Amino acid sequence: MARYRGSVCRLCRREGEKLFLKGDRCYKDKCAFVKHPYPPGEQGEYKGKISEYGLQLREKQKARRIYGILERQFRKYFEEADRRKGVTGEILLQILESRLDNTVYRMGLARSRAEARHLVRHGHYLVNGRKVDIPSYLTRAGDEIEVKEKSKGKEVFKQIRESLEQQGTVDWLDVDEEELKGKVIRVPAREEIDAPIAEHFIVELYSK
Repeated sequence: MARYRGSVCRLCRREGEKLFLKGDRCYKDKCAFVKHPYPPGEQGEYKGKISEYGLQLREKQKARRIYGILERQFRKYFEEADRRKGVTGEILLQILESRLDNTVYRMGLARSRAEARHLVRHGHYLVNGRKVDIPSYLTRAGDEIEVKEKSKGKEVFKQIRESLEQQGTVDWLDVDEEELKGKVIRVPAREEIDAPIAEHFIVELYSK
């Protein structure tokens, strides 16, 4: 499957804020955004006036980059959110938050969404006792997610366990840090989703 293979630090610089795409490194002074807090390129430090369309596009691109999703799949999520009853923008974010790779990351069972996606693809997690290796799998309230017993002894999960306290978890998930498992309690409310996204711009963009 196609995916972005360039420098993720360039993505943060392009959006003008930290998107926390590299896990632990984003919390340190080595972070490229800390050293170069302006867009990449020769004209990176130039700040011109941005149009309404530009604002809408930037919010969509930011959301895609935060959750690591390509355009076609992102549009499908929007169409699904638009079909459901409720506020389209909020439902869109709830769908994105419900992805298995994001849920694993929010539980602290991976240090970044990219790492979560990689580990999910390699079959290191169980959902309700069954191996699920599809990062886009949408979790639901009541789902129990855990690291496979055989995987817990791997060095990567030893490091993840050590970083659990730094990352923290969210209220819509119940996490057992010692056992490296957790449960989805409910769908997150909008105020519980801390991704720096103005979703109404995305709705405006796709509604044209």
